[in-house]
This record gives sequence, structure tokens and C-alpha cells, in this order.
Amino acid sequence: MNIATLLYEAAARSPGAPAVCEGDSVLRDYRELAERARAVGDALVHRHGARPGDRIALAMRNTPHYWEILFGAWWAGLVVTPMNARLHPEEFAALIEDCAARVCVATDDLTGPLAAQGLGATALTGAAELVETAGRAGIRPPAPAAPGDPAWLFYTSGTTGRPKGATLTHGNLRAATDSALADLGSGVDASLLHIAPLSHAGGLFGLAFVARSRAQVFPRDGVVDAVTLGEGLRAFGPTSFFAVPTILRRLLDPALLPDEAAGHVHRILYGGAPMYAEDLKKVIARFGPERLWQGYGQGESPGTITHLRPEDHRGEDPVALGRRLESVGRARTGVEVRVVDESGREVPAGTVGEVTVSGATVMAGYWNDPEATARALRGGRLHTGDLGRLDADGLLTLVDRAKDLIISGGSNIYPREVEEVLLRHASVAEAAVVGAADPEWGELPVAFVVLRDGDGAREGRGKRAEELERHCLAHMARYKRPRQFRFVPALPKNSYGKVLKTELRGLVGQSPPDRTG
Repeated sequence: MNIATLLYEAAARSPGAPAVCEGDSVLRDYRELAERARAVGDALVHRHGARPGDRIALAMRNTPHYWEILFGAWWAGLVVTPMNARLHPEEFAALIEDCAARVCVATDDLTGPLAAQGLGATALTGAAELVETAGRAGIRPPAPAAPGDPAWLFYTSGTTGRPKGATLTHGNLRAATDSALADLGSGVDASLLHIAPLSHAGGLFGLAFVARSRAQVFPRDGVVDAVTLGEGLRAFGPTSFFAVPTILRRLLDPALLPDEAAGHVHRILYGGAPMYAEDLKKVIARFGPERLWQGYGQGESPGTITHLRPEDHRGEDPVALGRRLESVGRARTGVEVRVVDESGREVPAGTVGEVTVSGATVMAGYWNDPEATARALRGGRLHTGDLGRLDADGLLTLVDRAKDLIISGGSNIYPREVEEVLLRHASVAEAAVVGAADPEWGELPVAFVVLRDGDGAREGRGKRAEELERHCLAHMARYKRPRQFRFVPALPKNSYGKVLKTELRGLVGQSPPDRTG
């Protein structure tokens, strides 16, 4: 069940189909991609001494070489560890040491900083050099791999503490791919434009497009702007892409994605961070509901927990539509979702609890971390750490991360609910709510707000805070309202667009509470 079989079969089925493209040029068809992947795998084995099961770390920005190296490692029975290209060199080194990588493959911009770290027993090689010197080889089947063999170490983004390596097996990746093929429908009847990191959901979704022999398109020279987006969208017929909410909001601006180019978008796959309903309504207004598909998942169940289908983005009943847009949809194919209490018992519909998942997509465990594995997979289910509620129709609505829950005077306050209300105010561009320690109430909510007109004059902030407090009181219970409003020019985020609430808690002197269930 080697996941590289996806490419092997695509090359046999559609050898001349465009596989890897840059700008409006085809760089590799599927036969060439498979030949180069097999050659890269041979080079990792014969030149670098890699053996089945060894880890190959990828410190790579998006590049057309990514697919040759990713599939090449799998072809030889190796385990890939894709890393976020925006990490600090010390963070790269820590992950490489944690997984004991045999080889680290890096793009040119990262080889120097990584070499300066001194990677010990890990060999460092440039991505372009590896591919170019490996050349091409005849196609033979990939090395044997059992469904339970590790294939991808997916390191968590580490917004709170040390990243952990979710061990995704060949069986996990195949199950996630099959689920995507079932649930994306016509979304995979298109080329895939890569504007999100391949080390994350962009690469995982790409597997389904390989399974359908679709073109993997890279913006020219790695630049994402109005010119390269337009070129990539026009060149290879209907085109889909994955975007995190931060990027999706930017694409509302015609200066980045002109209306003519937007007309070539086939499907937008979005996820990776919370998408607020108010933002989603603007996205629907620009692109139309039929082009939108939302996925909710984690590295521990790679991009595969629930989904919001194109038809879920439209409807005549505004109340029912609003309920769907505030949700993350229904369980994905092959996945069972339950909401449970602290003892692991399933709670009634409409009751908030922890979201748990079972199915063939759920990781084998965390790399070399049996204690964290036992906590996450207790009772035979993945405990996500997310709080949510399932309604009678199977729609899952997330209310927050368990660790973000604020308990004030014995009452639960879910920051996301407060954030959704704040975003309805015309002057609020972004908002994040965290708890601050209070001797009387235990915790009180504090709102960090980015205003649409910038930070604003300092002398006007008191008036703006009063406006926002009145707005909150008009839409939520009094005890939920923020007790402080802090106006900031931007919210701290990681490279995937997730707000770093740990940093915000640091600003109010509050450590994240231990509420992981």
C-alpha cells in the first residue's frame, strides 16, 4: 500500500498528462514525474545510505521539485518529514534532531542557514541538485509498504509548546486521499494551483489530484501576485487551490485577484484556521457558493474530519444558512465524529463537549512520545482538544479550543462566540479574545482588536471601546463581554495564519490553562 503507488498508477494511466507546471509551462508529464521520483529515491538510498523507514526531512519552499522528492522518498520506502519553510534555523534543527532524519533536503535559500546549524549525522543536500543529478530512471513499482508503516511525520504547528510529530502511515494517507476523492466531487476535476505550503494541507490535498492525474501548478518563480495568479489560473483549464482564511480574505481584493482571473477559479478549498461567518459571507459574495469547499481537520487526522460542501454555502432560509456557515459541516467520508464529556461519554445533540474522531485517517501516534499519544488516542479515539457541538442534522460547530475556554465566576465563555460578535461591528477587521487572571472572577475576557482604519488615534480609543462594549451588550450575555479592549495594528499569527493566543495571553500575564480533557 505504498502511497507512491498513486503516482505509479497515474503514470501508467495518463503518461502524457501535464503533471508539474510552472506559470504557463509544463515541466513534467506524469511519466517523467514518475521516472524522476524513482531516480530520486534511488539517489537517497545509494548516495546517502537511506534505508526503508529512515526519515527524510524537507526544508523546502514551494518548488516544482517538491513532488519529485516527496514521491521519490516514498518510492524507496522512506518516511518524509515536511517542515514549514518559514521556521527559524534552530527550529528546523530541533525537528531534524527529533525525527533523527538521515537526510535533509533543502531549497537553496535554506541550505546556508541549515549548514550553519551543524546537523550532526543528518546529511544536507540541495533540492535542485538532488533532482538534477539523479536524472531519470525507468519506472518500476514502489518499494513494498504495509498500511501501518510510517509515511509522513506531520509536525504540529506548535502554537503552544513543543511541536509533536503526528505519525501518518501509508494507510492514513490513502484513507485521507480516498476521502478527498469522495467528498471533493468535481473539485478534483481541475488543475491544482499551489499558493499554500506543500508541507501542510496543500500537499495533502495534492495527493487526490495526483490520483486523478491532474496538473500541479506553481506560480512562476514562487511569486504570488496578480500577474502570477492570473497566469496560473488561465493556463491549465479549470483550476482549484487551497487557501487558509488569511489568504482567502486577501483574495477578496481585486488588486491581488482581478475579476477576470477570478472567473477561472473552479473550486476554493479553504481551512487550516477558523473562518468566521462574517468573513465567509464576503467570500461567498465574491466567488459564489458553488466554488467553495471548507475542510476541518488536524495533522493527527490529516485535513480530514468534517467538510462544508458547496451546496452548504447557499440557501434561501437565512437562519438555516447562517447556522451552516457558522459550522464546519458534517463528518467526512470514512470518519466518525462524536462530541464527548470529560469522562469520554457522548453528549446529547446541541451540548458542548470535546470533538473526538475515529477512522482510518487517524494517526498511529506521536513520534517517540508515548505519553502524548496515550492522551490523544485514549479510548481508541482521537481527542482533538477542540470544543464543539453537534446538532440533530450532524452539523459540527466549533466553539473553541479547550485550552482557550475562559471560566469566569464559574460560567464558561467561549472566545470564538465573542469574536464572532465583535466582527459584526463595521469598524472591526480582526479580533481575538483571551482570558486574563482575576482575583475575584478567576478569569475575565480581554479583546485584542484590529480596526479597519488602522490603530486609530490614541485619544479616540476610549470612545471606540465604549462603542464595542455597547455592541457586545446588544448581542450577548453581559458576563461574556470583554472587560478590556486592546487596539493593535495586527494580531500575531503563525505561518499558517493561526492566531497565536499564547502570545496574547503573555501580554495579559496569563499562561494557557490545562483544559485538554
